[in-house]
Amino acid sequence: MQNKKKEQLILIIAFLLLAIFVSPLFILGEDAHIRVHDNLDSNLAWYKVLAMSGQLTGPLNGSISQIINGNLSRNAFGTEFSLIVWLYKLFPTMIAYALSQTITRVVAFIGMYLLLKKHFLYEKGWEIVNVGTALAFAFTPFWPSGMLSTLGMPLALWAFLNIRKGESLLRNYVVLTLIPFYSSIVLGFFFFLTVMGILWLVDVIKGKGWNPRFILSIIYMTCVYFLVEYRLVYSFLFDHVPNSRDEYFHARLSFWHCIRLTFKNFIFGHHHVATIHTLVILPVMILAFFLIIVKKLWKQEKVFVSLFILNFALSAWYAFWFYKGWLPLTKMFHFMDTFNFARFHFLRPLIIYVLFALSLKILFKYGSFRKLILEGFVLLQIIVIVFFNEEILFRDKPSVKQFFAVEQFNEIKNYINLPLESYRVASIGLHPAIAQYNGFYTLDTYNNFYPLSYKYQFRKIIEKELAKNKTIRVYFDEWGGRCYMFSSELGKHYMFKKHTKKRVKNLELNTDVFKEMGGRFIFSAVPIDNAIDNNLALEKVFESKSSAWKIYLYKAL
Repeated sequence: MQNKKKEQLILIIAFLLLAIFVSPLFILGEDAHIRVHDNLDSNLAWYKVLAMSGQLTGPLNGSISQIINGNLSRNAFGTEFSLIVWLYKLFPTMIAYALSQTITRVVAFIGMYLLLKKHFLYEKGWEIVNVGTALAFAFTPFWPSGMLSTLGMPLALWAFLNIRKGESLLRNYVVLTLIPFYSSIVLGFFFFLTVMGILWLVDVIKGKGWNPRFILSIIYMTCVYFLVEYRLVYSFLFDHVPNSRDEYFHARLSFWHCIRLTFKNFIFGHHHVATIHTLVILPVMILAFFLIIVKKLWKQEKVFVSLFILNFALSAWYAFWFYKGWLPLTKMFHFMDTFNFARFHFLRPLIIYVLFALSLKILFKYGSFRKLILEGFVLLQIIVIVFFNEEILFRDKPSVKQFFAVEQFNEIKNYINLPLESYRVASIGLHPAIAQYNGFYTLDTYNNFYPLSYKYQFRKIIEKELAKNKTIRVYFDEWGGRCYMFSSELGKHYMFKKHTKKRVKNLELNTDVFKEMGGRFIFSAVPIDNAIDNNLALEKVFESKSSAWKIYLYKAL
């Protein structure tokens, strides 16, 4: 009874800490600081554009007219069966963002807590470690639009392991049914379900039986994903129009570069699935592994050993996916370029935090560490990871309000005083997502799935600039996800704030092609000294206290 009350108290404290962790998003609203890369510069604008497009539930052959002259397929913005899409449809941007963060972190906490309590640290006395590890996991700075793609894995694994053990309770299938509506198969669960399939196969090989209930549950969740992600399935199977993904080229690293990248990923992780494990978790894991080696505990701790090896193997797989030795195979099998198989490493957050809990148990059993010290490690990890709260981590970046600069762009709209759909714009030194968020029709964009024909047409505008800078030429030609108005002088920098001293001195754009495509205005974050040589005229400079930018409005002559 005492243990139960203690656990309940710890859980209450954990949920309070979770509430405090996400509270800046609710309190600050648009004044909050959040991730820019693959977030403000893309997804948040996409949700707004989709919500306003009238195409949220549009047909499979529908398009988004506001972006790249209607050449962007509706399917590029994902399924309408995803809850995150409806959050941004029903609520203002920052309320939707805060709700999404809260949902994801609460489910991550519950999932990891249930997984550890039921399948890994089920003995009494480990309540603080279970709850604390789950809380630290829930605090990890996951990629926001990935939702439960990685942070939902512990809950899914809990359900699968229950079914594997013979449980047929409805709650397990409810979990497997609901997670696909708030996650992505290509951003996590394809790889997770593949590993579940391998686990089932290993069981069969080891003589544990065919376990039809387990394999059918894996097939069931896969089928739910196919139904939810029907747009993705259609695009993959039936849309044969060449797209920008077809020119994605990843096999370029040398063998020794891949070796270095293996250890870099193993030690520091990856920003899309940040685990913040370097300072506390990694030394604890290595110490536990060292104890197993010294005391020859391979059989007793085979789960830990298997997960530790898998953890390293996933880092190696991630690194060597970029090995240039793959080139002959990528030429034979095109899907190896278009699908990012490196994302098996997205399993690492789940594995690392389970290993953390198991490491503490091993140190207690074999290393004579007092439980209080081990609980101190958990507390230390929580303290470390708190400093990776978005409000702290991105405090030097523009706030959401400063980034999207709605007031400033309303001034620009009023100055131009033309129907938005009657002209097209592009941005220099500025993410086109900002113009898109504010309702402008853009020729430039950040999307990794649009027609190659459009990419080639847009390339003509910036052809001379690409020729002057190998970095941006390779970036555009061998990926092209950022279909930006690149300048050789600015390079791969798209956030020149209003106090910058940077200027573009020798810009060479093909403004004839720009105008042929409907381009009338360019929003530049920096002055263009030779604008007239590009048949551009400076109309007006726009500044605002609530904006991070100074916008130079140029008109194509």
